[in-house]
Amino acid sequence: MATDNRIHFWRKNAKVPGRFPKDTPKANNLKSKKASSFHEFARSTNDAWDIDDEEDEDFLAPIHPSSLPPTLLSTHQVPPLPPQQPINTTIEPDTGPGPADRLAPPTAEVRLQHEEANGRVVVKSSSEAQLNTNTVRSTLQKQQSLPVRPIIPLVARISDQNSSGAPIMTVRDKSRLDKFKYLLSCPNTDLEELRKHSWSGIPREVRPITWRLLSGYLPVNMERRDLVLKRKRDEYFGFIEQYYHSRTDETYKDTYRQIHIDIPRTNPLIPLFQQPAVQEVFERILFIWAIRHPASGYVQGINDLVTPFFVVFLSEFVEEDVENFDVASLPLDTQRNIEADSFWCMTKLLDGIQDNYTFAQPGIQNKVKALEELVSRIDEDIHNYFKRYEVEYLQFAFRWMNNLLMRELPLRCTIRLWDTYQAEQEGFSHFHLYVCAAFLIEWRKEILSMVDFQGLLMLLQNLPTIHWGNEEVGLLLAEAYRLKYMFADAPNHYKR
Repeated sequence: MATDNRIHFWRKNAKVPGRFPKDTPKANNLKSKKASSFHEFARSTNDAWDIDDEEDEDFLAPIHPSSLPPTLLSTHQVPPLPPQQPINTTIEPDTGPGPADRLAPPTAEVRLQHEEANGRVVVKSSSEAQLNTNTVRSTLQKQQSLPVRPIIPLVARISDQNSSGAPIMTVRDKSRLDKFKYLLSCPNTDLEELRKHSWSGIPREVRPITWRLLSGYLPVNMERRDLVLKRKRDEYFGFIEQYYHSRTDETYKDTYRQIHIDIPRTNPLIPLFQQPAVQEVFERILFIWAIRHPASGYVQGINDLVTPFFVVFLSEFVEEDVENFDVASLPLDTQRNIEADSFWCMTKLLDGIQDNYTFAQPGIQNKVKALEELVSRIDEDIHNYFKRYEVEYLQFAFRWMNNLLMRELPLRCTIRLWDTYQAEQEGFSHFHLYVCAAFLIEWRKEILSMVDFQGLLMLLQNLPTIHWGNEEVGLLLAEAYRLKYMFADAPNHYKR
């Protein structure tokens, strides 16, 4: 029986587009009345990653600069932090309480705090802990607010690899790479042929240029590419000069404040994203996108969508694993190009799913409803099991749609997944539905073994994918492809 079905995955900040006023009393321990509308449900829930930061009134807006420095780096600086410490990727067996330094923190910027809770270790970043200093929360609420994330082991690096270890270039891999290089070197790249070869994964060496082409950012004509890249990059930094100084204005300060809070939470266990230089890049990208798209503005979750593009375009200049790479060591022009390309490709992605982020997020509502209907046809046992324990699809699938499964999968798996999404004509807006359905059915055995509402919800919010690699993602995509052609009418086949 459900005891408390408040699931924290909806921000209540009336000053941020797409949010509802914070005027609803907290739910009690009695079973909540089932919401009769999406708006009622939204008013009674928070985000799954929300740590009551709407109560944090200590946020200080940066000093308004008279002009942007020539380097166009952000004038708002993250408070100085100690030098980065090397990450310890060796995980020792758990033999009970041990010294605090058993696991070195991934970075000095993000200090992990471990709290024993019902035999599990809750990992939180220092920024999240600071936001929670004035709030006393129960252990259960903490677990719901911040899903348990283990320290990322060596096999869970961002780099292209299967969970079994680093890849070895096979004859087939070399043949595929040669095919990509041939297509990309043609005077006019055949996009249909490029999509066909990209569906099963893009080699790392050619992924940056392939993503630019598949997203529509780069023209297929080779002679025009350099000119277009220069024009679009200059245009982006023109936006920075024109708009970024207004982030502290009354009109935009709440949007910037929310972005500033969310950035440190973006992949907090990966050192790359805790570097001040990288966080400033993300702040600029998200702020410029928000003010150029007032219909939606910034909505929590969009920050995650920058990371795959940033990592892929950074890998073009980095031979080793990028997760510990010091971005500030790159030439300034290179940093600027990575930032501008990430902005434009993220913009192209969001252009196709912007109704996910407009007021009340109708795109996500429709996709969650479509997922419910699709699962009811694919696996009636799971569907009826959710009904039996009063689990609403919105309580777990909202995040799946809002973040494109990025909070459920390691980043390296997201990058592989997006190879296929960009190869599909409507990968992010349509094919993602079938991937979510296949992802849910993947955990059928574990779902049916749960015997209460809380157990089901905790499982769906903490699915163990940390060791997933290309092989697992490939099987997931194959199943999604099968479902797409077996149930192609799913989005329009709602049961009344």
